[in-house]
Amino acid sequence: MSREIVNIQAGQAGNQIGDAFWSMLLLEHGLDSQGVYTSKDPQQLDRITTYFEEIEPTGGRPARYVPRSIQVDLEGGVIGKLKSGERGRLFAPDSWVHADSGAANNWGKGHYTEGAELVEGLLDMIRKQTEKCDALQGFQLIHSLGGGTGSGLGTLLLSKLREEEPDRMLATFSVMPSPLVSETVVEPYNAMLSIHQLTENSDLTICMDNEALHGINVRNLKIPHPEFSHLNHVIAQVMCGVSTSLRFPGHLNADLRKLGMNLIPFPRLHFLLPSYSPLIAQNAQSYQSFSVPELVSSLFDRHNLLVACDPRMGRNLTVATIFRGKVSSQEVEVAVQQLQTKNSSSFVDWIPDNVSITLCPVPPVGQKQAATSLMNTTAIQEMFKRISNLYGAMYKRSAFLHWYTQEGMDVMEFQEADSNVNDLIAEYQQYEEGGGIADESYAPSSIGQYEDETPSEY
Repeated sequence: MSREIVNIQAGQAGNQIGDAFWSMLLLEHGLDSQGVYTSKDPQQLDRITTYFEEIEPTGGRPARYVPRSIQVDLEGGVIGKLKSGERGRLFAPDSWVHADSGAANNWGKGHYTEGAELVEGLLDMIRKQTEKCDALQGFQLIHSLGGGTGSGLGTLLLSKLREEEPDRMLATFSVMPSPLVSETVVEPYNAMLSIHQLTENSDLTICMDNEALHGINVRNLKIPHPEFSHLNHVIAQVMCGVSTSLRFPGHLNADLRKLGMNLIPFPRLHFLLPSYSPLIAQNAQSYQSFSVPELVSSLFDRHNLLVACDPRMGRNLTVATIFRGKVSSQEVEVAVQQLQTKNSSSFVDWIPDNVSITLCPVPPVGQKQAATSLMNTTAIQEMFKRISNLYGAMYKRSAFLHWYTQEGMDVMEFQEADSNVNDLIAEYQQYEEGGGIADESYAPSSIGQYEDETPSEY
């Protein structure tokens, strides 16, 4: 029996990424755009109920599979477009929710005013979805941190779900602001306030940013002027890769909780860097094949990372690798072992066997083999520092703050978010430099809950 996940996509970016994700999921499970099964491979249906609810055939109509998903936005544009699009009739009619006011790129509107008016109705809808589940595994949220709805309303929903379902996993696919591709001036404010919430309420946060995605499309996929649909396609590939072991039978399979168990050594350090391989131009795929060592090597190449940061500037705490297609488990283990030995300085030595391996025999559509990895690396502090610096430059001049205080926000909330993110950076620094041994020089205030305990010696 598969364990179910409820998908929530919030805001313009969240819904457009979600659309690409469901499009890929339909192909992988042999469903048409109405959710009717059209293939003949029994593996495709084995765990299909992880993301889909089966609707029994009625009145001569065949059985359908309806996504267990809720689409929400504070303006109707994107929702209306998706609803009238190719996959609009795939979803339950009452799973679309939108207001008409919009969040105006304001985190306060999404979290406290416009979004707060919708949240009770959304929670009722989520409750109905969870009541139909036999063994709910958790929730996944797709959102962007730069705007108002995905960041404000998305994190509000997370905090409410944490209260209502404290024993379920909360995973997020979060698009972070990037240094070169900026959508709005107030992105650093929205991102800092969101990271503050994600640190407290999320169990797994898989980070991506538009600059890295843009680079992958131009450099690897040879698309000179990529559009958002191209960027979303790469994100959808990673999402399908991460969820492979939840959706198909295979060796060494993991569910969300097992994934978290192997990846998150400390509860606050749950921000993960994803990478994918192979990332090559579509017209070149039939001319290139990747050996297992090449797949493993490219997973750890910074050009395949979905976040603009350099993994060589930090150390890996833990890594999860997920391989798809006909791949020998022995070959994978040897390749991973060799890479770890060769780059031993990039892995902390106080976590033994810190690279987990998952194998699934079902390859992605159109590819023979593929691999996805999730890294819990201290190099991610580079991204937090970047956002913190941009935030600090505006906050010390109180620029744009009046838009947030007009929504009822207190300036103290900005200071709390800043302090929390700086504590997070200090924690990453601590485990990179000191190997987890407590040191007064950079001991963050946020881990004061452990101060009565004797520090562990690694």
